[in-house]
Amino acid sequence: MTTQLNSSSDSLLSVQVPAQSPSLSPPQGINRPTQISRIKGSIREQIRSKVLRTGQKLPSERELSDLFATTRITIKDALTSLETEGLIYREKRRGWFVSAKRIRYNPLSRCHFHHMISDQDRVAETRLISIRSELASGDYANALAIDKITPIQIIERLRFIDGRVVLYVENCLISELFPNILDENLTDSLTSIYREKYGYETQRSRFDVIPTSAPHHVAKALNLAEGQPVLKISRVNYKQDGEIMDCELEYWRPDAVMICIDSNSK
Repeated sequence: MTTQLNSSSDSLLSVQVPAQSPSLSPPQGINRPTQISRIKGSIREQIRSKVLRTGQKLPSERELSDLFATTRITIKDALTSLETEGLIYREKRRGWFVSAKRIRYNPLSRCHFHHMISDQDRVAETRLISIRSELASGDYANALAIDKITPIQIIERLRFIDGRVVLYVENCLISELFPNILDENLTDSLTSIYREKYGYETQRSRFDVIPTSAPHHVAKALNLAEGQPVLKISRVNYKQDGEIMDCELEYWRPDAVMICIDSNSK
């Protein structure tokens, strides 16, 4: 039996809902697809065949539960699994949407974010959220290997791909190394500012890549519910003399990125 539903995004979503027949139960030992796998397969096929297109909103969880004749809990489990696969994403109070193709990101590359995105035929944008000065403590002090009272600057930025916010970034700088940096255009490449204004080159970097949950301030910036999954990349940068100059904390929406390591990248 075929069921069709006009979604809230004005697309026609159709699924095959198999009729139930107790007399046609398969022999024991033969695996049958679970209800969640059938729901996922149907939505995956709608995306593959472009019935549902990139950026398009899916029907609501209530509409999907009616369509598939199941509970909203089952629907949410199926959607969350598809989100993990990178096929869809959710935004707080807005619903579920079809994801674009993941960006390929090599943390070892020193290519600027905007260049990396344009090289993949996408459009990048950076917005400065805030700048604050404080004494290093907690995670910032640990990342910068600080064991005494030390002023730092924290630069918060949002990064967009094709108009969608996908990345929240905190750059933590040791203040005495970067006098008057707040006078610069901080939506530009900080690496270029370090080199051109202060003569610092990144000699090496250390990375930690951690799947985690979004803290409140990150969730708010990325239109997530607090606690939703994010991919956190922590990078500590060392200048020519081997001393730490800054650290960068990136929080990615996980459907938007894949990590691709190429040691030959520059």
